[in-house]
Parts: sequence; C-alpha cells; structure tokens
Amino acid sequence: MAKKPYIIALEEHYQDPEVKQLGAGPGAGHDVVERLDDLGALRIREMDEAGIDLQVLSHSIPGLQAVDAETGPPLARRTNDRLYEAVQRHPDRFSAFAALPTANPRAAADELERAVTQLGFKGAMVNGMTNGAFHDDKRFWPIWERAAKLDVPIYIHPALPHPAVIEAYYKDYVQSHPGVLRAAWGFTVETATQGLRFVLSGVFDAHPNLKIILGHMGEGLPFLLWRISHGLRATMKEKTFRDIFCQHFWITTSGFFSDTALTCSMMEMGIDRILFSVDYPFAENLPGTEWLKTLPLGPEDTEKLLNGNARRLLKI
Repeated sequence: MAKKPYIIALEEHYQDPEVKQLGAGPGAGHDVVERLDDLGALRIREMDEAGIDLQVLSHSIPGLQAVDAETGPPLARRTNDRLYEAVQRHPDRFSAFAALPTANPRAAADELERAVTQLGFKGAMVNGMTNGAFHDDKRFWPIWERAAKLDVPIYIHPALPHPAVIEAYYKDYVQSHPGVLRAAWGFTVETATQGLRFVLSGVFDAHPNLKIILGHMGEGLPFLLWRISHGLRATMKEKTFRDIFCQHFWITTSGFFSDTALTCSMMEMGIDRILFSVDYPFAENLPGTEWLKTLPLGPEDTEKLLNGNARRLLKI
C-alpha cells in the first residue's frame, strides 16, 4: 500500500474571541462559525477525516484591517499571543500567519517581526483594504519592507468590496444573489486588483525579496497574465507584468478544486509556485483532499503541491 502523502493546508481560518466581539465578522452560518471558533477537537477530527496533517491558521475576514490605528497594535499582540498558545497546544498539527494592525503600518511591521522571530509564525495575512485604501499604497510599505527583510510571505486575502464598488457594480443583485459580493465574484475582483496594483506600484523594485501569496488559484490572474502583460506593454518594457508576477507571487488552491484551473496556472507559473489549501471552514476539507486523488500530476509534482512548496516557502 502506498504511503499516505503529508498534506499541508495553507489558508485555513479561525476567529479570535476578542476580535469577534468587535463585529463585522465573516457573515457565515452557524456551522461555519462553530468551526471558526474551534482550535481543538472538532478541527483536528475533520483534518484527520480528510487526511490533512498540518493547517497554517489565519484570522478570518475582516481580521484587524477594520481596526483603527490606536486600537490595533495592542489587539494584534493579544490576538497573535492567543494564536501562538493554540499552536503550542497542537504543534504537530498547526502553524500560523500573524494578524497585523495595518492601520498603523510601523506598528504592524514590528508586530510581524515579533510574530516571526518570537512566536515562530510563518508570515502574515491581510484581508481586503484598510480604511478604503489598497495595501500597495506607500503608507503600508514599512510592512512589506519588514516582510522582505524577514524573508516571510504576506498572504493577501479577500474581504468585502469597497461600499462605493458595491453601490456601482453589485447593488442590483445583492439581495437575490448575496454570494456575488463574496466568493462568486466580488472577492476575486477586489483581490486580483490588489495583486495587480502591487506589481504596478514598484514595491518589488524597492524590496526585491518580497513574497506575496494569493489564494483561490491566484484570483484569476494566472489566466489573465498574457492579456494584462500585452495591455501594459507600452509602459512595462524592461520587465513584463507576467515576469514580475511569476517572480514574486505564489498561489494556492483554496476553495478552487478544478483540474482546468490548476493546469492553466501550472502552464503560466509552474508547479513550484502553487500550494494546496482548502479555505476551511468556508470550504470543506474532504472535497479538497478527494480532488487531490485524481490530479493530472506525476508523483514529484504532487509532492510539491501537497507539501514541498509550502515547506520551502514557509520554512516548515
């Protein structure tokens, strides 16, 4: 009998009880909230049932991106300390991304360094925008400078679109199809836009070691790399958009278990840039790992997807 592969799942969410009290949570049903709240028996049982060995935990939306500059830093410290304690209770099953108080960028950079160097976290996750600003804005660059110095990735995760975008693009369908704001479309548009803006901002020229992760099979960007690069050819002559994206970005399979999307992403970026994720508990573990059993990949590439790429990127 073939040995079971070691599986690392990279975008697996929880919610901190203190942050939860602030409201503006993920807007999920009872079953999802129960799983977000659990960092013990229920979560580990469902990991075991699906064959997942390690989850890299990250705070659910909106995380600390909705917290003001004064409240954020001490709250981030308490939140990350509690997450550290949860990881220490099950160190063979959990690792973690830090929550950052991005409304105070220098404090966020310091908290990232503390979380990495003292708590052993593997990087950080940021959700959506901060006070309506995309995170390529130069006010946030101290965070990216520190991430590059520490050689840890930043996971850019969706949150709800800006209210003005909801009003202009989605209001006609929010009541009848509320998912249009989230996984069906709004999340993808917002996060792909954030990824595109990072490339255009010049932050990778300033910090060549900066590493960014996008979930949900790259939020559609791998499919669009040729088109975007062609459209920007007049202003990006030394390096194309595709060149920069494939140098600085990694993507995960979170909530996107599609052979076609995986094949496209592999052809554009290479298997070394793709990591397995579920998006638990917004997606269920078992469909993700059942999908793995039928992947159109050889053993070496399968190992890279399931654990090898994560081990290298996160130094696990």
